[in-house]
Amino acid sequence: MASLDMQGPYSLSTTEISKQITKMSSGNYALGSVNDEGKFIVKYVGRSDTDLNARLKQHAATGKHPKFKYSYATSPKAAFEKECKNFHDFGGTEKLENDIHPDRPANSGWKCPYCKNFD
Repeated sequence: MASLDMQGPYSLSTTEISKQITKMSSGNYALGSVNDEGKFIVKYVGRSDTDLNARLKQHAATGKHPKFKYSYATSPKAAFEKECKNFHDFGGTEKLENDIHPDRPANSGWKCPYCKNFD
């Protein structure tokens, strides 16, 4: 069974984001909801290469998803690779609301460790 390996779920509000994400860091997140059995249902996965708090607040402003999970990353590359893993583990564009495969930073040359998307 796929695992996000993230903390949460928490309410996707600016107040809760500020409470939970207390350091400027790259990181990963998942957006979704909690079903009647208390299980987090992943609808979207993403990352921030520099400021996870600010990125989640952009999502909070849309009001589209009620909950989030998150994890800090040790580097932008680690965040990219984890986003790729979560994207593939949770069904890619067929099952998630992500429109495209996770993009890599310009001029990075990084490759997805799970598919041939950037070969």
